[in-house]
Amino acid sequence: MPEVDGGPALLIAGEKIAASHRARDAYVYVRQSTLQQARVHTESLARQYDLRQRATALGWPAHQVVVIDEDLGRSGASAAGRAGFSELVADVGLGKAGIILALEVSRLARSNADWYQLLDLCALTDTLIADADGIYHPGTYNDRLVLGLKGTMSEAELHLIRSRLTEGLRHKAARGELRQNLPVGLDYDPGGPVIITCDEAVREAIATVYRRFAELGSARQVLLSLREDGLLLPRRASRSRPGRSRGRRPATRRCTTC
Repeated sequence: MPEVDGGPALLIAGEKIAASHRARDAYVYVRQSTLQQARVHTESLARQYDLRQRATALGWPAHQVVVIDEDLGRSGASAAGRAGFSELVADVGLGKAGIILALEVSRLARSNADWYQLLDLCALTDTLIADADGIYHPGTYNDRLVLGLKGTMSEAELHLIRSRLTEGLRHKAARGELRQNLPVGLDYDPGGPVIITCDEAVREAIATVYRRFAELGSARQVLLSLREDGLLLPRRASRSRPGRSRGRRPATRRCTTC
């Protein structure tokens, strides 16, 4: 048996593909949960983009392969905020997609609510779904069962990931080693405790806000007063330089949270 960019298994799975599927577009969905993963886990990202070649090997012309990668840096825990996934679901509902290719189910969704919505639409519009293991038709019983199990495992995996992270943070906190971003004006002492910053300029700026609030009795009046005098409020420059701060023009939120 000849091999097609993935061996005999891919050829057998390809028998599910009909001319009606190839008459529509092939959609490649690419997602990484965080931008850090997109920068560091480059091999996983490259494998996802390589699904374009798989689509052409399955019979789709290159100009009919649509890559959706707007959701890089977005969690799959929910469809909220994932413009790419929303676009994919809309195009499936409109009958534009013949097949959806993703490296694994978890790339598409880690929520069964979102996953089954997509499966229902694919079943209604005769749209196939392909992952690294094979090609499935959500309208058939066996394939629907397999896809449902994959979705359940993906959602459970997210729960396990969150549990491990949460327990790790709690364990670190119990040892007194957990460090979080502090408000401007507070720093970590080299020994560990939280202390008032040694930066006199920052301390004076914060003290000025409190003094003026005691005099004026209103955050808005404090804001107007600071702006009138051209005073700047300190703000941390970035997470990568937590010990450094810079001045910024007073804004309502910064005055009310001092």
